[in-house]
Amino acid sequence: MLLMLPVSTRTGAGASLVDALFTSTSATCLTGLIVTDTPVYWSGFGQGVILALIQVGGLGIMTMASLVGLLLANRIGLKARLNTAAEARASGLGDVRSVVIGVVRVSLLFEAVIAAALTARFALGYDHTPLRALWLGVFHSISAFNNAGFALYSDNMIGFAEDPWICLPLMIAVIAGGLGFPVLFEIGRRVRKNRSNYDSRRWSLHTRLTTVMTAILLAVGFGSVLALEWFGTLQHHGLGSKLLIAAFQGVMPRTAGFNSVDYAQMDDATLLITDVLMFIGGGSGGTAGGIKVTTFAVLLVVIIAEVRGEKSVTVFDRRIDPRLQRQALTVAAIGIALVVVPTVLLLAGTTFDLNALLFEVTSAFATVGLSTGITAALPLWGQLLLIVLMYLGRIGPITLVSALAARQRSRRYELPTERPFIG
Repeated sequence: MLLMLPVSTRTGAGASLVDALFTSTSATCLTGLIVTDTPVYWSGFGQGVILALIQVGGLGIMTMASLVGLLLANRIGLKARLNTAAEARASGLGDVRSVVIGVVRVSLLFEAVIAAALTARFALGYDHTPLRALWLGVFHSISAFNNAGFALYSDNMIGFAEDPWICLPLMIAVIAGGLGFPVLFEIGRRVRKNRSNYDSRRWSLHTRLTTVMTAILLAVGFGSVLALEWFGTLQHHGLGSKLLIAAFQGVMPRTAGFNSVDYAQMDDATLLITDVLMFIGGGSGGTAGGIKVTTFAVLLVVIIAEVRGEKSVTVFDRRIDPRLQRQALTVAAIGIALVVVPTVLLLAGTTFDLNALLFEVTSAFATVGLSTGITAALPLWGQLLLIVLMYLGRIGPITLVSALAARQRSRRYELPTERPFIG
């Protein structure tokens, strides 16, 4: 409703219902896909509404993800509270107020530090006025930490592709927001308690899986972009710029929609690898979307254990509960369905090719915001489909895992075992 007001657009005509709904959904769900040019179409008031939606949406999603275990713990028996809280990615069994305050404090701290760095660069390096530099710094800082990917430049971050003073702060904010608050809380708590004798081996399994898998995926993203685009979109850049751009684009599938090169010009292999990275997403209980890195990690160690012929699934000297394995498989399978079905529908109803549509749908489901530029060209029903997909992609994994964690049924009998042929 706010974006439909005449004051929200530069022309004073007000946005259409679909444009306003798409933009508000993309901002609240921290996606970043757009059907209008943000700096050109929206006025300062409209941009402020978008920024507020990103901030409120980010705090709301992060708080919900951090508290869901606490809420579940009040609905189930004491016997299962700790396991349920861990499965639901809660930061602990403390009170609601402390979790909410912790989320807000950490968010504002990261956003303030990144905003200060960006503001200084915009003011000193690009001759913006102090107020304009501050607005650019604050907007892009909040957009980055919340993994939203909205930018106040028509070409997103392409104009700053070779500027490390802009790209590096954005990368740090995206990674921090994508790790998830349970991880940030635990690392901060253990650093404060063991400053002189800090040992990452004391981290919880969730934190270790998240940090290790995130590092691996960042390396995969960096290496694939660098190798596949060396003679493509990176060919006209020097060595240092190639490394910076590859690192920047390796971070963004975590799931922020900033881009410092044109994805429409990228190789199909790069787009496919980016599809996979976007689908996996970032850490649980944070601003990132996707099925989450812990879900992918659990599925990976299940496969390794099965190949080795081991009876139990173990990682970092801990055994993964079979019920958690089934939950990870369920989340991944439903995620695949939410990508495949809309892609098929759009492929049948539009003239765009498979690579572009798969990229767009995966970006919407994983709430990434990266695009090959076809969002605005999609038909009305296609944009409405992406709106639904962004919403499901943002709240779906949290809701699904919460329901699976709280739903426990035990049969008083066992049926006979039989083995169908596999493979």
